[in-house]
Amino acid sequence: MSAGPWSRRGAQWSALVAMGCLFTLQFVGAQLPSALILFIATGLGLALDLTLRRWQPGIIGALGRLHFDEAVRQLLRDLLVVLGIAHLSGIDTVARLLMVGGLLACYAAHFVCRALAVVVRRSRTLPVVTRNIDTAALGLTPAPPRLLLRPAHRMPLLQVPATLGMLLTAVADRAIWGLLGVGISLVLLSGCVAHLATWLLPGKRSPGEERTLAFFQSWLDSYRPDVGIYFSGGSGTAYQANMWLSTLAAVAERPLVVLRERGMVQQIAATDVPVICVPRVAHLMLLERSTLKMLLHPANAPKTSQVLRIPTIKHAFTNHGESDKLSSCNPYAKVYDQVWVAGPAARKRYAVADVGVDDRDVVEVGRPQLAPIRPWAGRPEPGRALTVLYAPTWEGWTNDPGNTSVLLAGENIVRTLLADPRVRLLYKPHPMTGSVNRRAGEADARIRTLIAEANAGTAARAERSDRAGLGARSERGSLATPPTATDTVAAEPARGRGEGAASAEARAELARCTEELNRLTARVFRPGADEMERMMRQSAPEPGRAEAVEAAMEAWRAAFWAAQPRDAHLVLTGSRPDIYSCFNQADLLISDVSSVAADFLASTKPYAVVNTSGLSEADFRAANPTVRAATIITPEAREIPALLAAVADPDLDTLADERVALQTYLLGPSDPPSLTRFTEATRALSAEADARRSRQTRLASGDSGVELPIPRPSGHRITG
Repeated sequence: MSAGPWSRRGAQWSALVAMGCLFTLQFVGAQLPSALILFIATGLGLALDLTLRRWQPGIIGALGRLHFDEAVRQLLRDLLVVLGIAHLSGIDTVARLLMVGGLLACYAAHFVCRALAVVVRRSRTLPVVTRNIDTAALGLTPAPPRLLLRPAHRMPLLQVPATLGMLLTAVADRAIWGLLGVGISLVLLSGCVAHLATWLLPGKRSPGEERTLAFFQSWLDSYRPDVGIYFSGGSGTAYQANMWLSTLAAVAERPLVVLRERGMVQQIAATDVPVICVPRVAHLMLLERSTLKMLLHPANAPKTSQVLRIPTIKHAFTNHGESDKLSSCNPYAKVYDQVWVAGPAARKRYAVADVGVDDRDVVEVGRPQLAPIRPWAGRPEPGRALTVLYAPTWEGWTNDPGNTSVLLAGENIVRTLLADPRVRLLYKPHPMTGSVNRRAGEADARIRTLIAEANAGTAARAERSDRAGLGARSERGSLATPPTATDTVAAEPARGRGEGAASAEARAELARCTEELNRLTARVFRPGADEMERMMRQSAPEPGRAEAVEAAMEAWRAAFWAAQPRDAHLVLTGSRPDIYSCFNQADLLISDVSSVAADFLASTKPYAVVNTSGLSEADFRAANPTVRAATIITPEAREIPALLAAVADPDLDTLADERVALQTYLLGPSDPPSLTRFTEATRALSAEADARRSRQTRLASGDSGVELPIPRPSGHRITG
């Protein structure tokens, strides 16, 4: 394990021990009594509390779960100060009672403010949350300042005057300081209560459930959505829906994204498509009275069954990628009207799995998202290092060692690649790596350490080479005619400076492109903004924003790769650069049995799949059609040197023709284009929804001449 987690854990324990010691010193100072000890311990304790809130919020959260939150800690701190005052000073009883009474009033105001914050938060929790929809008719208002809603921020900060005043009273033996400090804190806390209460007045009051639902129904009636994406998932799964946003925008006249979790609203990528989040089933049923014809489902989820209750909507399961894993032919798929797959391979996969999906409900639509992947040029670019993309998948919910190569083979693969001076490695792990199996996360950390050490070694060798070159040139200069200024510019050092200048220019361009892309896509809100305020800020997008975002993204990709050192290995995480951009940079892919390998075939470049399943190579190939044109790598990674040789010399590549054939089998034909086939499938399923609505309307009106669809026999399967 790396030193980082241990260092953080050590800092956390140190902070907790320090907090305990300071409370103990406060008690000692109050009992001795010693005004100096009490003053120092209390001041340091309060400063530590405020510091931890800023730099170590995890500790504060853990203490809160133990019911030792900010209010309790501050109350204990103030009680110890009051105890010290009682022992130290000769303050009369009336002044002491006024001080304690004021202190109690401060805490009363704090708890009133806390209760009021709960009421305000609940009143501002709307039944429907939106993005890219004009909500001016709702009259939404900004959220209260964060200080008013979060007791963790409010109590220690606003109680500083009271604590400081009482400490000065203990030191100076004058009641005026304590009364003044307590009075200031009471005024501040009472002001918080009064200000927060204004959010319940008509001018700032939230629209309420009934008004919000009426607005939502009115918007559905006016917008008249036709095709949408339905997505439900936890944190980190938004990529499954994001990959379909551009396709949805291209095929639908009036697209819509339907979400179920409030936190997912901000995780959906930048898009002009209207986004709605409907957490409750009762409100989700409003879609039944809308014009929505069909929904695309990128993933299965427990809440999917709830939207399937709506009979007016047709449902197509698109998945978020295809692979030979069992999850790519889940029995749950039979609940959808149709299952849309890329090519013949997935159709046969469902037939072989025999999970109840009728072959006539399987529609081959290709993979429209793969259009940005550039085709293979036939050989690596001359004069450039062999770029190898290692993109393993994650450990999966079953924790099967065969799911991810990170556990059993990752370090061997990376060591072998780093040992070859021709190779430039791009390491892009799955974003969920280590989320189920801690050992997978640890292996991923070790791989990143290997890459960092390799880059450090390359930099050190380059620095030694530069020093040696400068020394040799200095020695030659002492024996020969000194170079002129023109000679110096044309000499080797000038070339190095030129490369440095170009690199600096590339980095500046990347910074410019990043700033522009962030300007177009970033959703920056002030601290304390709640979902209502974000909903208010994210109204209907400006015309042409989608095109501007796409152009900015293309510029960013070009700038990013241009700004990277040619000989540096990269660890790529996050959404940028996207996996398809990495495909275009790579000469070779090493991956696991996952949709990454299938998608990479769109380029027809060489690829390898790691076999950590324990199966023989023959059985592994038989079980996973995706690897039919791949080089199979064992956990020891002994196959990599020969694989790199075949990539460098296409004459040694014996799988090129097989990759072309497998591309069609997995991804479908290139003519007509995938987007065309996807659009035709969308129109056909939407037409079925229209036909059903028409039949139901006629039946409801008493029309006896309606021709009903003939039930087809079940259990039909392909045999090829």
